[in-house]
Amino acid sequence: MSAPLLHIESSPSLPREADVVVIGGGVVGVFTSYYLARRGLKVALLEKGRVAAEQSSRNWGWCRQQNRDARELPLATKSLALWERVAEETGEDIGFRCCGLLYLSNDENELAGWAKWRDFARTVGVTTHMLSAEEANARGKMTGRKWKGGVFSPTDGTADTSKAVPIAARAIMAAGGTVHQHCAARGIELTAGRVSGVVTEAGTIRTKTVVMAGGAWASSFCNQLGIRFPQASVRSSILALAPGAAGLPDALYAGLVSATRRGNGGYTLAISGRARVDPTPQQFRFGREFLPMFARRWRSLSPGAFEGLRQGHESLAKWRLDAVTPMELNRTLDPRPDMRQIRLTHRRACRLVPELRHVAISNVWAGYIDSTPDGIPAIGEVESIPGFILAAGFSGHGFGIGPGAGHMIADIITGSPPIVDPRPYRPERLKMSAWGKVSEF
Repeated sequence: MSAPLLHIESSPSLPREADVVVIGGGVVGVFTSYYLARRGLKVALLEKGRVAAEQSSRNWGWCRQQNRDARELPLATKSLALWERVAEETGEDIGFRCCGLLYLSNDENELAGWAKWRDFARTVGVTTHMLSAEEANARGKMTGRKWKGGVFSPTDGTADTSKAVPIAARAIMAAGGTVHQHCAARGIELTAGRVSGVVTEAGTIRTKTVVMAGGAWASSFCNQLGIRFPQASVRSSILALAPGAAGLPDALYAGLVSATRRGNGGYTLAISGRARVDPTPQQFRFGREFLPMFARRWRSLSPGAFEGLRQGHESLAKWRLDAVTPMELNRTLDPRPDMRQIRLTHRRACRLVPELRHVAISNVWAGYIDSTPDGIPAIGEVESIPGFILAAGFSGHGFGIGPGAGHMIADIITGSPPIVDPRPYRPERLKMSAWGKVSEF
């Protein structure tokens, strides 16, 4: 079953030209379009299916600074402030709550790692509190367990994955931009080597600037242009509980399982980092680049099946611009959940909080989390094609840092001082070896 998602209407017609065309209606594409439209640019957002129907509605909804890699932390910090602002700017409730995130552990090495991150966070003005055993037991009393310690990050929060991105997309239209759902971008037209248009299934839009924010589809799209973008995705499975769980905090990580309160009062449950690796042609093509990533995280990853081949998002095939493309054949990545993982997640949650045995499972779903070899997103203009800006590979962190990433991309396009230094995210860095540079968190 798909994750719950607010439906929005599309703009009535495709424009013949635009200042910027954004491909991909996930959190990054939507917020890029949102900030461009608010600056008065004529922006058209293209989405092959429904806005936010893939990973942007299938994640935990955490908007955190805690445990971010140093390269991503500036975007995370700026994004928290922007999440607060979006509700004010749109006049709608996007479900953002600065509720704080609670981490509990009995693992001395894990606690030491969090303490090390706390010391780093202090140097960049981020507040996080290490919890003593007494404090952790007080905050984690709903588990009935004894804890050696934990962390509470008071300025972090969550947003409602079922409606936050669709509401922001609706605001694009209110600001003068256009949003086109069920309209796949088939390819890019070039004039004298630079972007001059986007070919869609409904016609061509003339433009000099394109943002590729296609999530797990980005590498296969880039391949059509001769751009080598190392990207791989893993299949993560999640379950949702119906309302009725009492005593749980809004956001909890406890090793066994993580829990997040949903907008309806229920909870999303998942095991951090646990996923299936479905073999695809793209996985094999970039296998060498991802060896450091898999070496670091192999304990959380398991071999998958043929689900990735069935979905078609990691194909190496070339397609014609006047024919149906893989994106039109599969409007939404909605892979089969790993029911073995779902059952394990539920068992762990009930071990952690026994009262959860009496709360019904309301939904289960899976999604593809796309990653770069170093776990840091690729954001910036591709040197070989002026006017083509890549924004993909958010490695499971896109929802939380999406507003900051979108703002930064809008800054780059408009020539404004960037909200954060964009250099750590340059796509060109991926041409070099990623050994020893994999994201810590």
